[in-house]
Amino acid sequence: MATRQWHDGHSSSVLCVGAAGGTEGLLASGSEGGEVTVWSQEGSILSRVTMPGGDDSTSVVFSPASPGLLYVSHGEAVSVLDPRNLKGVVKEFPDAGDEEINSMAINEDGSFLAAVDDSGAVRILDIAEGKVCRTLRRHTNICSSVAFRPKRPNNLVSAGLDMQVILWSQQKTRPLWTLNLQEVAEEEDGHEQKAGQLFNPPLAHCVSVASCGNIIACAAEDGRLHLMRVGSGSKLEQHGLFKAHSQGASQAHFLGFLSHPYWLATGGNDGQVALWDLSRSPVVAPDGNATSGAPVAHHKKVKGRAKAKQMSKGKTKALPPGQLTKEEEPQNEEAELGATGSTDQLSNTNQVSTSRPRLRFSHGDKVNWVCPALLKGEPSLVVADQSSSLTVYSLSGM
Repeated sequence: MATRQWHDGHSSSVLCVGAAGGTEGLLASGSEGGEVTVWSQEGSILSRVTMPGGDDSTSVVFSPASPGLLYVSHGEAVSVLDPRNLKGVVKEFPDAGDEEINSMAINEDGSFLAAVDDSGAVRILDIAEGKVCRTLRRHTNICSSVAFRPKRPNNLVSAGLDMQVILWSQQKTRPLWTLNLQEVAEEEDGHEQKAGQLFNPPLAHCVSVASCGNIIACAAEDGRLHLMRVGSGSKLEQHGLFKAHSQGASQAHFLGFLSHPYWLATGGNDGQVALWDLSRSPVVAPDGNATSGAPVAHHKKVKGRAKAKQMSKGKTKALPPGQLTKEEEPQNEEAELGATGSTDQLSNTNQVSTSRPRLRFSHGDKVNWVCPALLKGEPSLVVADQSSSLTVYSLSGM
């Protein structure tokens, strides 16, 4: 696999990466200490800036409707920058968050921005008006990730360390539905848990929505990926999950530039990055025949609304980076589990055979961010980790 490093953009760990659309779209990265760097598609540094206040740059997002605008969250604020000239702030949202913002998203027409923070709040900002127009509160712990539904600009999904995935409509203060990942995990693991045995709680770290707007993926701390299909009336129609990583899954992002919209890239605390073809999974294609290329170990129709459970507040700390070398195949049993999944002991579920992802490689360090991007027409994954550099992996041939 062709790889290359982008160096000298930051002086500390890179926390987030964003890519603008278009053939000449820029990339941006944010790091600890408020640093923001804009890159060309070749990896050249175009501009750099440090946001005032010294708070970490936790999210960088280009507007889908106006790729010449870059949104950066730092502390409780969101700043709008011109990516080709970072010297001045175009617009400022100083109170976009109640507490430190962890994630941002902008809807397709560029009219609204969603920001989620440590308080658990989901704030919707009217970009034209320059102010918060709605605050949605249901998470009982840190809200870690948010995404708008494509083709449905008023719907968005959030996920948090309270182990809840929530679908919202901007017109309503109550959720359309809530899925509690802890209840799902207890159902899956309860029969096999032994006295004194501990499992990682399924803290929800990252959520992504496919371009069709109906398929949601969520990466969780127990190493699983949860898939959800939204049906008519925005109801949660079906849910499935599979083991993707041997440690916490920190990243999940759909790719919109390969052969179909159901390619999913994941990254984890195990230092692994994987690419999954979900097009034949029973959640994505319920009326089709799921094959071994559909890595979903459990799927079922969802009945009723899952109840929320509160947990004590506190961010999870990164696990020590794995001492792995970059190669194509996992080299130990634990990594192999992440590749193949485990279905042997599942009971009272509709079991589906699993397979390896279409691509898996060892990045060698805990993954902070995975950003799919077309770089000069070449499908790629840009990976950020504990270092101050970015690594670009080519997906040519996929």
